[in-house]
Amino acid sequence: MKRTCQLFIFSFALYSMTQAQPITPPRAAVKPKELITNGHKRIDKYYYLNERENPEVIKYLTEENAYVDQVLAPVKDLQTKLFEEMKGRIKQQDESVPYKEGNYYYYTRFITGGEYPIYCRKKGSLQGAEEIMFDGNMMAKGHNYYQLGGFEVSDNDELAIFAEDTVSRRLYTLRVKNLKTGKMYPEAIPNTEAGSFAWATDNKTLFYIKKDPQTLLGYQVYRHVLGTDAKNDVLVYEEKDNQFYMGLGRSKSKKYITIGSDHNGVATEYRLLEASKPLGEFVTFLPRQKGHEYDIVHYKDKFYVRTNWKAENFRLMEVPEGKTNDRNAWKEVIPHRADVYLENMDIFANHLVLGERKDGLTNIRVINQKTGADEYLDFGEAAYVAGISYNPDFNTNVLRYGYSSLTTPSSTFDYNMDTKEKTLKKQQEVLGGFDKNNYVSERFFATARDGVKVPVSLVYRKGTKKDGSAPLLQYSYGSYGYSTDPGFSSTRLSLLDRGFIFAIAHIRGGQEMGRHWYEDGKMLKKKNTFNDFVDVSEYLIKNKYTSADKLFAMGGSAGGLLMGAVINQAPQLYRGVVAAVPFVDVVTTMLDESIPLTTGEFEEWGNPKNKEYYDYMLSYSPYDNVEKKAYPNLLVTTGLHDSQVQYWEPAKWVAKLRDMKTDNNQLLLHTNMEAGHGGASGRFQALKEIALEYAFMLNLVGERQ
Repeated sequence: MKRTCQLFIFSFALYSMTQAQPITPPRAAVKPKELITNGHKRIDKYYYLNERENPEVIKYLTEENAYVDQVLAPVKDLQTKLFEEMKGRIKQQDESVPYKEGNYYYYTRFITGGEYPIYCRKKGSLQGAEEIMFDGNMMAKGHNYYQLGGFEVSDNDELAIFAEDTVSRRLYTLRVKNLKTGKMYPEAIPNTEAGSFAWATDNKTLFYIKKDPQTLLGYQVYRHVLGTDAKNDVLVYEEKDNQFYMGLGRSKSKKYITIGSDHNGVATEYRLLEASKPLGEFVTFLPRQKGHEYDIVHYKDKFYVRTNWKAENFRLMEVPEGKTNDRNAWKEVIPHRADVYLENMDIFANHLVLGERKDGLTNIRVINQKTGADEYLDFGEAAYVAGISYNPDFNTNVLRYGYSSLTTPSSTFDYNMDTKEKTLKKQQEVLGGFDKNNYVSERFFATARDGVKVPVSLVYRKGTKKDGSAPLLQYSYGSYGYSTDPGFSSTRLSLLDRGFIFAIAHIRGGQEMGRHWYEDGKMLKKKNTFNDFVDVSEYLIKNKYTSADKLFAMGGSAGGLLMGAVINQAPQLYRGVVAAVPFVDVVTTMLDESIPLTTGEFEEWGNPKNKEYYDYMLSYSPYDNVEKKAYPNLLVTTGLHDSQVQYWEPAKWVAKLRDMKTDNNQLLLHTNMEAGHGGASGRFQALKEIALEYAFMLNLVGERQ
């Protein structure tokens, strides 16, 4: 008891000292480096922070982490409470809805206290004996980070290819397991692409993608025979253009192994090999052509092709096998529509299913192949997200799809495409007394400065006042054509229940409103993305959803670039900003082709070796545009092993902001020293990072309970 009292007195004294004496933030050493591009000179004072193995750099990142702990000490208990609260909403012993593939039903389940899923299957029916294929909790033992990067079962149901990453660098090691005996084969092929592997029908030959360990780009496809030395694997295809990303898999019909090459929204190319002829050569479906994107689905003796050929929002065509290279043989099935974006498709023995997007909302369309009759599924809410789920069984009349909204937890439905019967198979169970009727969602349009109507989805707890007094968190991404749909989040309830409003601004750069929405938010039109976000913020303030002293903004990765750009443009609008793994040193990164992902992104941002793009990027790059002025409170997060946005971008940005800013607001940099772009790998560990972000915001509005 005495030791406890002494510890309390010491802790109280230490806390009092930190309150009485201002906490001094760390300062990165200044080491100027001259950078010259297109005849223009820049001085980067913190360029050296890209030295990952430099003890001085590690020391600086560690000091920044300690500083975060000091500044947020008043809400340390709140962080713990938030973590336990969010964890408490999760049903710890849980199971996914099984899907049928071949002779087995596959599913994942979690056990109480388990961080990772257990991958299971049952033969013949759900009443069969359970077979555990992979126990993520056991496989993660001894690792600070663990990720199972997908698996693929052989045609005889006995073998499984899988990939694992224990660093968070997204360089996966390919392994093979005998599911009948539990035996692990000696194969351990490093530097492979997660989920990009396929079996041939002989159950012994497999194909996989090898990645460049420096750029992390998949660029080679190899053929491997089980039980042989991987050094003797045969190179069957090499992608010579480093602006293309590659994927590999097996068609739903199981007839073909496919290699897909995609130039980030500019060109697509597929190569096919019959799975029964693994020693054959891959044949090009249709040669790549700049401006032409397409997806393919094999069906009986033909292919369905989703294509933007003479169709900005894509149309659906079909072509017989053997004639895919002949555009004259392509026949239109679904024409182009200016107001509907054709997003994806799935094929069944008697039905064709399309994922479409109109007015910013997702729709599912079912077409009967025999009668030609079609229908759209009705979801009954104003703002929602619905999508085609994984449907590996070709010979079924049941479509599985997912549904969610800002107030409806993630739900899995089976839809009988013949009888029209809809069956809810599972809805995410949210513990802790959650009642969707306690929350309200809205959807409206805010007018941007150029007159464009930007959709906004919003949710809050009933009783929350809309008189400008409520704190509001505005979220966006706005890049790569990725649409930020209004889905449910159980962690978000911790903000809503404390009076926050949550808003998603569906800004240009995504694809919510069709293909043009993306085209108007990339390359030399990228500033539309930032302007849209700021204009939505002003709309929310003007219409008294919140006020400038209670408006918060959040975005991650390319959304972190968004955060950096908007606080350079309109810092006065925000009380606080969370920039997660932010891509903020745009010009320097895009000039360095050795950095992972750089070359593949020239068609998103432009190539700064071209002066026009250099000048445009330089005009908005957050790091290059830091000024001597007041900035909002800022929490920046990163991962030391991040493969997509290197840790030094946010580190340099924070160092420069700390040197330049004229305010006394918080500026915090938190680096996960054991993780990468996606943060912690366990289902509960990831909640600690969310708790940190929420505690940062809640502290600023005086909420510490």
